[in-house]
Amino acid sequence: MNTFSTIELQVSPKGIATIWLNRPEKNNALNAEMIAELISVFQHLKDNEAVRFLVLRGRGKHFSAGADLTWMQASAALDYAANLKDAHELGELMSLLSHLPFPTVAVVHGGAFGGAVGLTACCDMAIGTSDAVFSLSEVRIGLVPGVISPYVVQAIGERASRRYALTGERFTGERARDIGLLAATYEAIQLDDAVEQWIDLLLQNSPQAMRVCKALLQDVGSGDLSEELRQRTEKVIAGIRVSDEGQEGLSAFLQERKPAWV
Repeated sequence: MNTFSTIELQVSPKGIATIWLNRPEKNNALNAEMIAELISVFQHLKDNEAVRFLVLRGRGKHFSAGADLTWMQASAALDYAANLKDAHELGELMSLLSHLPFPTVAVVHGGAFGGAVGLTACCDMAIGTSDAVFSLSEVRIGLVPGVISPYVVQAIGERASRRYALTGERFTGERARDIGLLAATYEAIQLDDAVEQWIDLLLQNSPQAMRVCKALLQDVGSGDLSEELRQRTEKVIAGIRVSDEGQEGLSAFLQERKPAWV
């Protein structure tokens, strides 16, 4: 991969990809360059079979302050077509993150405003500090949480989405946990240890099974069962049972040993 200006990519020998939002002097605010770099790295990672899962974090005091003010000022001077292009790029970023073929974990500390709430919602799981601060603050400046809204609704539900998108009010990490945006919260001093615990948890699992499971759950969606979906689920479980990792996992369980991927 090329050297990035606004993000940092680390891939460990175990296949753990960590992306750091790396504009701490701007509180990791999103601008056109960061969006383009994130799109580039997601496109690269999605085709990398060696990646087992992704951790998304922010350098400095905050996860991300949302949209960069300088970028927003420039966007305000653009016409509708140019703004639509900008919105498409942000939509592409969120879609790529949401549909990465492996599990994704957001780690949130400090502030997470606007588009940063979208990044959190697009990840399969998110953890954060109890005192993290979230806000869908777009209405405060005459805007709306456009492209991130489907992911936010999927993460926290329609009712909570209406409340926080319409009021623009701030809420804590603990409240984010209560409404489902975060899976767990920790004191700031405990966050790095908690990240390692989540990494260890995911490393216990079959890389292939996690990918297949994620694709399956995306197909299942809200769980409305059709004959087509039923047949899909039957084919998925039959196929993975006879796969190499499926056979290894079953053998390891029956033989009371650790599977090869651990």
